[in-house]
Amino acid sequence: MDIYTKKLTHLWDADVVVVGAGSAGATAAIAAARTGAKTVLVERYGCLGGISTLVLDTFYGFYTPGSIAHRVVGGIPWEVVETLKARDAAFERPNTFGAGAGVTYDPMTLRVVWDELTLQAGVQLLLHSFCTDVLMEGNRIAGVIVDGKRGLMSIRAKVVIDASGDADVCHQAGAPYERAGDLDAAQTLTTTFRMTNVDVKAASAYGKNAMWNAMETAADSGLYELPRREGSWHITTIDGVIHTVMTRVADVDATDPVALTAAEVQGRRQALEYARFLQDFVPGYAHAKLSWLSNPIGVRETRRVYGRYRLTRDDCLAARKFDDAIGACGAPIEDHHAGAGTKWEYLPDGSTYDIPYRTLVPQQIEGLLVAGRCFSATHDAHASCRSMGQTMTMGQAAGVAAALAVRNEFSPGALPIDMLQAELRRIGARFGEMTTTGLRG
Repeated sequence: MDIYTKKLTHLWDADVVVVGAGSAGATAAIAAARTGAKTVLVERYGCLGGISTLVLDTFYGFYTPGSIAHRVVGGIPWEVVETLKARDAAFERPNTFGAGAGVTYDPMTLRVVWDELTLQAGVQLLLHSFCTDVLMEGNRIAGVIVDGKRGLMSIRAKVVIDASGDADVCHQAGAPYERAGDLDAAQTLTTTFRMTNVDVKAASAYGKNAMWNAMETAADSGLYELPRREGSWHITTIDGVIHTVMTRVADVDATDPVALTAAEVQGRRQALEYARFLQDFVPGYAHAKLSWLSNPIGVRETRRVYGRYRLTRDDCLAARKFDDAIGACGAPIEDHHAGAGTKWEYLPDGSTYDIPYRTLVPQQIEGLLVAGRCFSATHDAHASCRSMGQTMTMGQAAGVAAALAVRNEFSPGALPIDMLQAELRRIGARFGEMTTTGLRG
């Protein structure tokens, strides 16, 4: 800490500090504040929402795929959906690519919804600030150090929630984690893009299989750089505007700013190539124009902590149930590997597995929780449970747990699970209801 002596300013004292205001972190902050905790939410960008407002426009994971769609996410995440629908800024659509029904929304409206829900809950927001270090008292985290235009500032807290996506707080605190790529190949990165003036009816009639075949032809010609030979587009809340998930940037350590810089450049270049392909090959795109690129590039997987339990592939595919459940997931394993396609593995039709609270509790460090895609899971399990419906579910649980831990003077890892589950059920969380096809574990 000596290097901070002359330039570290103390900013605030809080009960709970949430680092990262993506869908997991924003939900965690709302949940913590509503449960009575003095809560600070730190975000490196200029808006809340992370991937939900800067890269994508659809929530997946709220419903199970298969013959009958069961909604498995409730509470604050569903309140977000209902708020968007009330503003005519969201609709539900069947998903033909395998992940189940999605909730497509207007990302600009969602930015405002996140603002309103956090501020109404009493959350103190701090945007344009990056967590660069932590305050430690032995093996207990006591706060974070953030960097911004004012320089280095400290925020002390009784509980810290790492919702950074990249386990930045855990990394600084010394909590153990697996880095994507250490044991299994890391999932790829994607720059999403939008196109305007699309004849959606003609493009839909052409179909995805014909589009994929055309991608093969275009890529094999050597005239188009199309590393992924599939991908998807879908309608948005604006007529004639489509949103894509097509580009694929592989072999990137997204915790390395040098590598991430190169990936951003490559992702944008690929986006223009895929847009050119659509214009040249796919009916309905002849007069379409590229109108928007995601900023930043979408990152699926970096650091995953080692928690008190580690969700596994077998847990997912066996629809396993847990005594410390805080949420549910029915999403398939969706592995965007470095090849031309995507690997899909499904749960039994209509079934779900539980997300254990222990996957949110890192090993070795007290006073620390995680929420979102840095939670404790193997590569395969992570490829199922990283949808925003589930990351918001984790955020809801982490925020409630943090506030209850502060109120009752527990360490988060020692919080009685029945106390947490009772409060989660009170606010509408869904878990443990679908047990007919699951195993106890």
